[in-house]
Amino acid sequence: MTDLFDFPAVTPDAGPTGRRAAARKRAAARRRRRRRLQTSLIVIVVLAVVGVVAYNTWDGVSGLLKNPFAADSTDYPGPGGGSVEVEVPEGATGTTIGQVLHEADVVASVGAFKKAWEQNPASGGIQPGTYALRTKMKASDAVAALVKNEKVETKVTIPEGFIATQVLDRITSVTGITKEDLDAAIADPASIGLPDEAGGNVEGWLFPATYTVTPKDTATTVLSQMIAKTIAELDAQGVAPENRLDILKKASIVEKEAPAGFFGQVARVIDNRLYNNCDANGGRLGMDAIDAYGLGIPASELTKAQLYDADLPYASRKHPGLPPTPIGNPGTNAIVAAVNPPEGTECWYVTVNTDTGETKFADTYAGFQEIEAEYKAWLAAKEQG
Repeated sequence: MTDLFDFPAVTPDAGPTGRRAAARKRAAARRRRRRRLQTSLIVIVVLAVVGVVAYNTWDGVSGLLKNPFAADSTDYPGPGGGSVEVEVPEGATGTTIGQVLHEADVVASVGAFKKAWEQNPASGGIQPGTYALRTKMKASDAVAALVKNEKVETKVTIPEGFIATQVLDRITSVTGITKEDLDAAIADPASIGLPDEAGGNVEGWLFPATYTVTPKDTATTVLSQMIAKTIAELDAQGVAPENRLDILKKASIVEKEAPAGFFGQVARVIDNRLYNNCDANGGRLGMDAIDAYGLGIPASELTKAQLYDADLPYASRKHPGLPPTPIGNPGTNAIVAAVNPPEGTECWYVTVNTDTGETKFADTYAGFQEIEAEYKAWLAAKEQG
């Protein structure tokens, strides 16, 4: 007996018609594959032809385009033409320097410079900065020029005790930055980092040191460096912002008045005269350097009338306390002395030998008169001899 559900499987295409349809589908698939293969082969052949043509002709097309299939290592024969200034940035690699020089037309290609840079064992010592090079240099010559480290820069040295006008004159004479540009920068205190406590006056804030000035520098950047160094020095000595101006006033007096080796003791005299009532002097400093600064003359030219003229704001024998402003730009030693004067009761001093700088101190006015007499005797002997 046959199972009701045990029928032979029926295939729709089992007949002749179904087999022909399946054959047609297979043939069509084969044709599509052949067409795709033919198309791919045509594209490959075309690309190969274009590549060969491009490789052989690209560099010569009007000289405007470079061969994209090879690294450009074109080099100039040298020695070069006109002068050009280039800036090597901080932390620059050989490739970065090559790009800078290529853009300035110093070298013909980045590749040529990179190769020369790699071949020169001293190239790792190239320093950041501005260099004067020629245009159209041979890459190896450009590397050699940079290795010499002959940067376009100027050294400006500001001595301790220079007053602001002397500092500005020095900057102008050495760097070529104009006085007008310096004045304009000072007229905008915020642009140069001058603190509010300075009251817009740069006197005392232009730190004496040697500065490197590059072609990129301006009046603003140069003055900013000087002021920043003064602030850094005051911070290093633990001077609070509200005390900065007084410290600079004291330090500037020390810088002008004290011979080398006596900064601390002169700073002590200043504090004693201000705060300890030296022989009832009423807090008056009575120091020639202050009066001379206010009048704009050497201390040797001061007259007695000028010393006691109450109408002169820097008349230190008439007005108690510190002068209206610093009287110059003090260096580190003077600032340190003003911040930390040694203990002592000295109220007067006289440099009894200006050849050696020997200076003597006294606690009383009578003691001052004695050492003053010693100085006069030394001076008389010097003039006679």
